[in-house]
Amino acid sequence: MLHTRSSIAWNNTLIATVALLSILQSQLPLVDAFTTTLRNHVTTTNTIPRNPSTFYRRSPTTAIYSLYSSVKNDVDEKETTIGDATNNANSKIGARSSDIRIEQMDRTLHANPKDEASILPPALSSITNRISREFDVLSDSASITYRYVIKTKFQNGGGDDDGALGDGLPETLVKLCDAIDDERAHLAVATTTTKHQHHQQPLTLESKELRKSALELARYHLLIKLMKDDYPAYIATASFLSPSRIPRLDLPNTQDVPLNDILPSMASPNANDILVDDCTLDDLQFQESLLDKALLAVFRFLVQKNTNGVSSPLPGILGLLEQGRKYMLQPNQTDTRQHEMVRETLADLMTPVLPPFYRIFMSGIVPPGLNDTALVGPYAGKQIGPWFYAPWLTTMITPIFFGFLVGPSYPNRRKDGERGGLVVEKCKFLQESGCKGMCLNICKLPTQQFFKDELGLDLSVSPNFATQECQWSFGETPLPPEEDPSFPRGCLVGCESRAIMADTYDDTRGSCS
Repeated sequence: MLHTRSSIAWNNTLIATVALLSILQSQLPLVDAFTTTLRNHVTTTNTIPRNPSTFYRRSPTTAIYSLYSSVKNDVDEKETTIGDATNNANSKIGARSSDIRIEQMDRTLHANPKDEASILPPALSSITNRISREFDVLSDSASITYRYVIKTKFQNGGGDDDGALGDGLPETLVKLCDAIDDERAHLAVATTTTKHQHHQQPLTLESKELRKSALELARYHLLIKLMKDDYPAYIATASFLSPSRIPRLDLPNTQDVPLNDILPSMASPNANDILVDDCTLDDLQFQESLLDKALLAVFRFLVQKNTNGVSSPLPGILGLLEQGRKYMLQPNQTDTRQHEMVRETLADLMTPVLPPFYRIFMSGIVPPGLNDTALVGPYAGKQIGPWFYAPWLTTMITPIFFGFLVGPSYPNRRKDGERGGLVVEKCKFLQESGCKGMCLNICKLPTQQFFKDELGLDLSVSPNFATQECQWSFGETPLPPEEDPSFPRGCLVGCESRAIMADTYDDTRGSCS
């Protein structure tokens, strides 16, 4: 009877211990890692060590499992006679349990972080280290973004108090370029190490190049600030750092920035200079999407309609250019008639629906038919815009629907540093035509007039004949070509229209512009 009661008491104790560990395991995921590791260890060590020092060096959880294993073996083997010695055995076990609890409390009060780290399983230690490193990358990236982007924008720079811009914008930009180069080298080493050590997984945030992206974002915003504060200083800094340190596509504006040794085309101070050097860069092979081909076919049909039947058997953009050249070289042709033809073609392309929609929701022009409305009646027929988002949103839409004419383009910043810029990487129309007169009278001027008169938004188109780039600045008032210092006089050296015009009209200058 005494033996049975003792067995029941031990079993109850064991059940309570296992239940406690199960609760801890369900509530704390980390306990699962500990208990799993320790349970595997217990399977090989089922008895409490004879040496107390060895026992106390174990973790508390290991001690419980060891105690559980020892007692269970004693009960199962039934080799221990409890009988009259039950009270004495219980006293010894109770004393040992008290010693264990006292030792555990002492270990808790006098815990050494290094000792705690040493008992962590290798898998858990690796996870902890990985989380710490991920947090470092995230913290550094957030700090860089706050210091150079948010603080620069809302507090007018980093200020001299923290030294963010204490060295001046150009010097800070050079330091950011150095930091980006260092980060690239670090990422290259990390990638190489990961390839050689297959068991080591790369950091998630590091593989996404988060810190490098934060540094590049900071550099971009400081370039914008420099452009707003001192445009000549921006040109000098960008010319020095690009393309060796800053890729040209990463500049907020490339309008007046040289490309390697190629200077932007400029108006010559000498009125006798009637020829402009051709672009020396290699021609691009443009890839046309189905949308580009469809829009080009429609545009060519509309040009033929608005030019009274001028057509060409050539396919694609070459046929369109031949149509434009034939119309430009017609007898008694004027610049005004060319501009009107392009404006009519653009209006037809946009259909009767899009211009009114754009005028209301982008340019802020109140329809004139609302005179009787009390709220907007006084503004009927007037322009209260453009809305603040119009220039930026237009740069998002234009590359999709005008790519068939000019080729690939991407949004950037205007010369004043504000949104609303769009740069054409290499104008398809200019590359294939090689004609400054067609660029001026069939693209630049009529497009500017169409956006201003039909859509209600100013647009400045600034071609760079030296690189065949073209900067479109929505919301910027354009200068007349004769007053624009960036628009050269005369005609391109290799222009085909110039030779035809000279033969047709006996023009001694031989210029189509």
